Amino acid sequence: MDYPPAVIAKAQQFETLLHRVAAGEACAAVCADLGLTVTPAELARLQAKYAAGAQHWTALLDGRFGHAQCVNSAMREWLYERKRQDASLRAAALAAALAQEFGVRVAAGHINYLLRKVGLSSPPGRPYNNPPAPAPTSAEAPPAPSLAHAGLFFPGGRETGHGGAPGRDADPGDGSS
Repeated sequence: MDYPPAVIAKAQQFETLLHRVAAGEACAAVCADLGLTVTPAELARLQAKYAAGAQHWTALLDGRFGHAQCVNSAMREWLYERKRQDASLRAAALAAALAQEFGVRVAAGHINYLLRKVGLSSPPGRPYNNPPAPAPTSAEAPPAPSLAHAGLFFPGGRETGHGGAPGRDADPGDGSS
């Protein structure tokens, strides 16, 4: 496996630490000198790992050193500028645009993470299908509701004579039966 230089350097520092501690130096002094923070429990784990690996620094290599960063600074700036131009764009659309522009697939969740870090994230929840109409200003009064067809909702009304039981067109309280 191809390790980054920083991971190799750290394994070699651990080997130096183990050799100096085995020579009788204090662990705290050696850690301060090398710029490491190693607890006594971790020192015991490193000693066992080193002994099991034929006392070679490659046994101290840590296999976990992160993942390759696929979104570089140029892509982030492009992404931020695109979001600033059109605030209604969501992460899925930005991921598709990023894949088309740079040929890199990025998860929508990671795009949301990047946008949240710089304060460009959209409000939570589902977006509107049609954006809401802007609120009228104080100079513009909203139109008054029309009452022209209000009687359609009350089919048994007196004025129309429609609906109700047969023979009940007149009001029983007016005495005209």
